[in-house]
Amino acid sequence: MTTINNLIEQIGRVVLGKETEIRLALTCALARGHLLLEDLPGMGKTTLAHTLANVLGLSFNRVQFTSDLLPADITGGMIFIPEEKRFEFRKGPIFNQVLLADEINRASPKTQSALLEAMEEKQVTVENGSYPLPDVFFVIASQNPGYQLGTFGLPESQLDRFLMKVSLGYPDPDSEKRLLLGQAPSHRSLEKLLSEEELVYLQKKVEQVAMKEPVVLLIQEILKYSRQSGVFTHGLSPRAGIGLVAASKAWAIVHERNYVIPEDVIAVVEPVVNHRLVFAETAQHKLPSEVILSAIKVPV
Repeated sequence: MTTINNLIEQIGRVVLGKETEIRLALTCALARGHLLLEDLPGMGKTTLAHTLANVLGLSFNRVQFTSDLLPADITGGMIFIPEEKRFEFRKGPIFNQVLLADEINRASPKTQSALLEAMEEKQVTVENGSYPLPDVFFVIASQNPGYQLGTFGLPESQLDRFLMKVSLGYPDPDSEKRLLLGQAPSHRSLEKLLSEEELVYLQKKVEQVAMKEPVVLLIQEILKYSRQSGVFTHGLSPRAGIGLVAASKAWAIVHERNYVIPEDVIAVVEPVVNHRLVFAETAQHKLPSEVILSAIKVPV
């Protein structure tokens, strides 16, 4: 079977200088979560999503979210067949294994909600029928920073449905030079490294990763501090705790281990936690994850 390092190396041929972000995206996919990419336009969000789908051998579709996009444009809807005088469900782009919801915060809250409800329920319900989504189903949503014009920010309840939020940021000088010289290959030139069966095998392997009590207690301390410290408007939900467990296990697999160590939890706290927490006082110059990790005792 293809090793995780082969996957990272292949994706890194196109997404230059972003090994940590590639590892986090793979971690999210292996943990059966969904990924939110927040960055300015032109930072490589679409390239990462398309490259990931290509290398993992998954079907891919991209939907550009706009203010006039309707829920049916994503989920599909009932189409009348005149010859047969009946209605038939026509599947929308959500029925792909990887869906890139590009600039999700430019769509209306109603359209955002249609996507996020389907993500949660793993199916689309139209009129009286329910239509299951693919077994391997990974949404990568991109959004522009909230201060940009024409955006509808996702509410906290919707943000909680994304396992991780990651920002790519500007490339380092060497990577940018290669981009400017046209030395990064297209995602279309990459070979498929995994079959769907192999990906499912890795996802099941994540569930079997061992997690000893000190690591579980560390996650509980993170949850407890978020809820009881008074630093945040609200604490982390049980879903966030389950997400921390899943992400920590997947991060261990990405580093080719079958057990979780405290460093795995620390590595995923920022992408799993920060989009779920809001400071009670706005004058904060740290990230929520930095405040939490500086306040609790991390086992050695």
